[in-house]
Amino acid sequence: MANMYPQFPSPGAHSSSSPAERRLNSLVRHLNGDLSASIMDSQSNNSISASPTSASHGDSVFAHVVRAPEDPILGVTVAYNKDPSPVKLNLGVGAYRTEEGKPLVLNVVRRAEQSLVNDVNRVKEYLPIIGLAEFNKLSAKLILGADSPAIQENRVTTVQCLSGTGSLRVGGEFLAKHYHERTIYIPLPTWGNHPKVFTLAGLSVKTYRYYDPATRGLNFQGLLEDIGSAPHGAIVLLHACAHNPTGVDPTIHQWEQIRHLIRSKGLLPFFDSAYQGFASGSLDADAQSVRMFVADGGECLLAQSYAKNMGLYGERVGALSIVCKTADVASKVESQLKLVIRPMYSNPPIHGASIVAAILRDRDLFNEWTIELKGMADRIISMRHKLYDALRARGTPGDWSHIIKQIGMFTFTGLNSEQVAFMTKEYHIYMTSDGRISMAGLSTKTVPHLADAIHAAVTRGT
Repeated sequence: MANMYPQFPSPGAHSSSSPAERRLNSLVRHLNGDLSASIMDSQSNNSISASPTSASHGDSVFAHVVRAPEDPILGVTVAYNKDPSPVKLNLGVGAYRTEEGKPLVLNVVRRAEQSLVNDVNRVKEYLPIIGLAEFNKLSAKLILGADSPAIQENRVTTVQCLSGTGSLRVGGEFLAKHYHERTIYIPLPTWGNHPKVFTLAGLSVKTYRYYDPATRGLNFQGLLEDIGSAPHGAIVLLHACAHNPTGVDPTIHQWEQIRHLIRSKGLLPFFDSAYQGFASGSLDADAQSVRMFVADGGECLLAQSYAKNMGLYGERVGALSIVCKTADVASKVESQLKLVIRPMYSNPPIHGASIVAAILRDRDLFNEWTIELKGMADRIISMRHKLYDALRARGTPGDWSHIIKQIGMFTFTGLNSEQVAFMTKEYHIYMTSDGRISMAGLSTKTVPHLADAIHAAVTRGT
């Protein structure tokens, strides 16, 4: 049969053929030979033989894979969805709900999104590796302040990432490749995804004391001792505000002590800012801890998320900023961040970042956002007071003042796993086994049901 590939002279046809030509001729002969053999095989045997990776006797090559446990947080919602009870209540996942228990899309988000849809000149081209330039610039200003010397001196590099989780992962992988100390200290407890993200990024994860179960507040002395004993150069993860899962934040005075200790020990702070403006209702107040560290001229990393404060949960919009000593270093750091991002997800999505940029750039939209943001924060604060008052009205044993002292989306109730299981079984209330509840999932109608359940769980067997 005729060869299906181009014909070239045989290596001996021209003694003056170059090495490159000889390699090419060899490749052509190899391909022609493979094709001829393949055709002959198919003619002699019409059946298809099993590939080496095919399973015999119908078994899957993945039959050995063990079923993984549900994510401890997202698994709560899975269990909740299976419960047919009309009084069931989901306080597990950190997503804001209205007084009617419905998801909320901010009016300002709808306005910004509509303007994007109406713009006939908008295209769906790929963004650069580091994302939307305007989004990055405005995100840095939001968290660091428009008058930040670090921004004015071009010492900050900001890259758009896949919400807070993606920002942490990109930052972790960058540190694992380019930082001399690969140990990161995270608070105990912390968001359940933190240890997984940093471990898979290539860092060694250790903890420092943070929460005091006895006071249901901050174990400040333990925090100082553990961070103080960390090796020189170690990375320290800090929740910028509204600590998840405890809702316990240091005071400004305590933050200053933490800053002084970290700088004196030569440690590297890595902030996780998932709740700016969502904790107190003030964007500036919730950024104080970060700005304190940046103001001293030192270096730090910062992960931002717009899931909570703009309600853009499913858009996966976030940013990683790295504050450096000089503009030259910041430029080099950005070049290496590109090499982390490119093989991970190539470049980030355009839609959510465009919504954020539209809101942050326009004064009217920005002002409307701050009003809606404060409305969400205030409703959560009011739920704290209603729950506290309901427990006091029932005479529930114990001091429940931590509910109104803690801040942000979550409250660490102090309930143990047995009490949580009891509340789920008897009252159809779903939360993580450590007793964390999402205050954003409560409403005026559901507070009495939760208070009844907590009272029953605490007094059970007494």
